[in-house]
Amino acid sequence: MNVQETVLLQLREGIFRGDFEPGQRLAEQQVAERLGASRTPVRAALVALEQEGLVETHDNGGYVVRRFTASEVADAIAVRGHLEGMAARLVTEHGVSRQLARAFDDCLAEGDAALANNPLTMADYARYTAMNDRLHALILEACGNRALQRAVALNDKLPFASASAMLPMQGSLAVDRDWMLYAHRQHHMLVEAMKRGEGARAQALAVEHTEVAQTNLRLALARRSEAEQVMPVIRLVMGG
Repeated sequence: MNVQETVLLQLREGIFRGDFEPGQRLAEQQVAERLGASRTPVRAALVALEQEGLVETHDNGGYVVRRFTASEVADAIAVRGHLEGMAARLVTEHGVSRQLARAFDDCLAEGDAALANNPLTMADYARYTAMNDRLHALILEACGNRALQRAVALNDKLPFASASAMLPMQGSLAVDRDWMLYAHRQHHMLVEAMKRGEGARAQALAVEHTEVAQTNLRLALARRSEAEQVMPVIRLVMGG
């Protein structure tokens, strides 16, 4: 895992947890110092976050954190599920070539290896994220429908709508590893359905797969709420 990937994961998680508040300006140097990184990976991560709809450019330069609601995120995830379901059905109808089957199998093996450790490390989490992005991209590329591909690309610009954006925020927690294992079992079933020519099943599995992201959203919101309730107590105890 390179530094840019680490910084991207940390910034994405920080934005969702509220460490970086909506409207807050993200200056490269300050973010770099906060994360213990250089400005180059921070700059690249901010560009990626802008593409994901989590930050936007500021009139005076730099970036600010975008405002978003939980319902907006949930709606975008639901839309992605139906779009990817259609893509999986189209791939099945076209037929999975040997080359595509090998690429799928490589992704599945990579995911198995990434989830082998217990607890997971940040490197494991990043490895799984890269695999997850690749697997979803393979399905979209192979569907052959350019309008569908553009629709997914547009939807991915909404906050936390992309394939890996709502993976568990804390990969080292046992409950998060369990959810990632469950999601990867769905990957195996989805690939098997496409190989077998089961288009309707592949479509249904792809739609169902996004429920993992919805569950992760609910878990992350619950953790964020708990943290917000605890912080005033900590400040009171510490005399803040």
